[in-house]
Amino acid sequence: MDDPDIPPHRDAEDSDDADWGEQVFRSLPGLGIRHVATVPDAGLGRFLELCEAAPAIRLITLTTEEEGIALACGTWLGGELAAVAIQSSGVGNIVNMLGLPNVCRIPCLLLVSMRGEDEERNPWQVPVGRAVPDLLAALGVDVFRPEAASGVAPAFAEAAGRAQRTGRPAAVLVSQRIIGAKSFVDGD
Repeated sequence: MDDPDIPPHRDAEDSDDADWGEQVFRSLPGLGIRHVATVPDAGLGRFLELCEAAPAIRLITLTTEEEGIALACGTWLGGELAAVAIQSSGVGNIVNMLGLPNVCRIPCLLLVSMRGEDEERNPWQVPVGRAVPDLLAALGVDVFRPEAASGVAPAFAEAAGRAQRTGRPAAVLVSQRIIGAKSFVDGD
């Protein structure tokens, strides 16, 4: 399912400027994803910038994360898989809404930038950041945790496939080790 508005995927070895956000973005057409819902986050920055610039992708900015779950469910009922891109602190906001895709057996794909991990400088991010993997698993979400930047796009594709096969939510958690800690300097 190639789209002329999204250049073909290139492996990181083929390009010095390829990164995990670009690789996930380039995987969207092959996964049939044309809708990405988000509460914007710097950790997802490159991915969201590319989505916003691509005519083939509809980037929907949400007011709250739980709207993304409803949007993903509605998109699936319309015949397409959507992605919800949020920060780990927003996972706490979707706890009740995750019942909808679980009970109705609707695939729901999450891309989560993690906070509260390595070198976190904001102590408010630590409790939820630590709880996210276990919380999602307890809520019936299949959790994927790539170890390196090169593993994010493959994990995203695997999560999309699993969500569609099982009719359950799946989440890819992109660690702070991959994203980098926020420095809170120069507008971060």
